[in-house]
Amino acid sequence: MRKIIASLDIGSNTIKLIIGEFIKNSLNILCVSELPTKGVKKGLITNKEELIPVLKETFHIAEETLGVPVKEVILSIPGYYTEAIMSEGSSTITNEDHVITHQDLIRAMHAASYNKINEDTELVSIIPTRYKVNEEITNNPINMIGDKLSLKAVLITAPKNNINKFIKILEDIGIKTVDVVTSSLGDFAACANREMYSSIGAVVNIGADTTTVAIFNKGILTKAEVIELGGLSIDNDIAYIYKITKKDAHEIKENIGLATSNLASPEEKVTLTDRLGENVVINQKDLSEIIESRLEEILELVKKQINLLTKKDIAYILFTGGTTEIGDFNILLDKVFTKTHILGKIDTVGVRNNKYSSGVGIIKYYNGRLKLKNKEYSVFDLNDLEILSGAHKKVNIDENSILGKLFGYFFDS
Repeated sequence: MRKIIASLDIGSNTIKLIIGEFIKNSLNILCVSELPTKGVKKGLITNKEELIPVLKETFHIAEETLGVPVKEVILSIPGYYTEAIMSEGSSTITNEDHVITHQDLIRAMHAASYNKINEDTELVSIIPTRYKVNEEITNNPINMIGDKLSLKAVLITAPKNNINKFIKILEDIGIKTVDVVTSSLGDFAACANREMYSSIGAVVNIGADTTTVAIFNKGILTKAEVIELGGLSIDNDIAYIYKITKKDAHEIKENIGLATSNLASPEEKVTLTDRLGENVVINQKDLSEIIESRLEEILELVKKQINLLTKKDIAYILFTGGTTEIGDFNILLDKVFTKTHILGKIDTVGVRNNKYSSGVGIIKYYNGRLKLKNKEYSVFDLNDLEILSGAHKKVNIDENSILGKLFGYFFDS
């Protein structure tokens, strides 16, 4: 079976539906459908009637691209919704050979979550941190022989009400939510290198409305908080200072703005019409000073938030999210941070932009969970897969055309 997974990231700025396929452990993007968000603010639904048409159109675009409807998704939720709980569980090995299977592992994971979740919260993920077979500690218990499998795990939970509202709206338009994954787990899965899985660090996503700061210990999410500032704060600053629309402010930020004014040129200019109908000339140097000022404020708040979330020494600070795509952002990081900082880079063809880090990472994370549970999955059924591969299509070739004559030469003789 082809392994095709769809992720849905409902951000405050855009809704991103990504469909990817794993071929020999390599992710290939089949489709990206993206539209401006309506009816959502800072991860919460503010207007259901505005959100539903945008969601429908997002899925319609994907169907037009692929030729088959997308009916199931892995849903991304904001990392700051979540809470991490340490727990333990075990399962008795009952098969005749006492060989530990994936089903034994799943039973132990279920035991770790039993009676640990409040009624008003939802279990988002179970992340095993240590396995023990009888009294032997191991990194991988599968196929070991023993009487009992024990594990320690981190339970990731989120408010049930917040999650269920999104699930219900998707259900109303005919979309099934297969699983829910926190965006911070997606950011880590998308950008982390091997060393990060053995150290403590922070993952920072500077999005449109907010900035999420998450702490990871050996690849395990332990805490996350939100800063109520993001890329739209910069747009608001530019729009206010130059008396232009927020749309124009966003466009000039994206097109000529830099994260640091040191390398900006006063000679590079753009002329716009302000809200009073007058021409306003904006040069790159002045514009970049506005951008730099707000970004420095955000980064200083990130520093403070990391210190509040953990007292341990951290080995890295990983930055991602759409706002980190502003030119020279890495230079600003060098200016503000002394500890090891890494600018994430999404380099998969079709999604080469940090705004896709959560969506791409969620696909990778879910694929890892499938491997752990030894399960097969595809968002499409067998009939849809046949349509997707083009097996149902017949090519009509004019026998008088050059291609038709070539077919006749090879197959009629």
